[in-house]
Order: sequence, then C-alpha cells, then structure tokens
Amino acid sequence: MPAPLAIVKAKFEKKDKLVDVLVGLLSKETEEPKDDLRKRLLGASNSKLLKLHDAASTVKDKFGGSRASLVEATATAQGKAKDKDYVGKLESFSSARLIDIQKAATRRAKNAASKGAPKPAGKTAAAKPAPKAAAKPAAKAAKPGAKAAKK
Repeated sequence: MPAPLAIVKAKFEKKDKLVDVLVGLLSKETEEPKDDLRKRLLGASNSKLLKLHDAASTVKDKFGGSRASLVEATATAQGKAKDKDYVGKLESFSSARLIDIQKAATRRAKNAASKGAPKPAGKTAAAKPAPKAAAKPAAKAAKPGAKAAKK
C-alpha cells in the first residue's frame, strides 16, 4: 500500500488542494469559519485528511451530502428509527463511525435474509453427530489417582 503522501500527490497533487476540497465538503457540517477550518486541516496528517475525504465523499455520494439523512439511514438499517433517544445518540457520532455502523447493519440484515431462505434437502440440524464430551472428564479423573499412588 502506498504511503499517504504518495496518495495525496497522485489524487490531488498537493496537500493544499486536498484541504480545499475538504473545506468545501465539511463547511456545511461545521459552524466554524472556513479560514479557521482550513488552518486546522493544514496541520492534520495526510492519512487523517484522506480518511476525512473518504467519509465526506461517502456522505455526499450515498446520502445526498446530508448528515441527517445518514443518521436516519443508520437508524432505519438497525430497525431503531422510532427510538428518539437512540437517534439522538447517533447524531453525536462522527460521520465515519455512522458509515461503519450503517454498513454493518446493512450487512447483518443481508446475512439474516439469506439465512432465512429455505435450505437444500438433506441438510438438517438433526444430521449432525453429537460431540464426544464424556471422554475428556474421564481422562482427567485418572490423573489425580496416579499422583496419589506415587506418594
């Protein structure tokens, strides 16, 4: 995997251009003046800026640039859209964390739906053999008796 500086140079040529793109994407989410935001972002590492760009781009592309729609989609994916306290807690999370939660909930729902599909004939839970757990305790019981015989 290439270094963060190499990725920044390949995609944006300079760190300043990446920061300008981020200021455009993040200025709607924060109440901070653009100049202050730009100064703060210029002091951040390249890897952090790339992660911020990925998260901000995902919010813009998949959720229409609205953080509120990301929160709503995350709550809906988890089946907790009506729980106002939970939605309020989600609003306090970062965009990157919300994206991760939303992806995990979507994947979980997809896996549950595929497991709910009818299984092919011949594969049932009763066909599995019972585990052999009784053999191990008997072996452990023989060891203490052997020690007593040595004394």
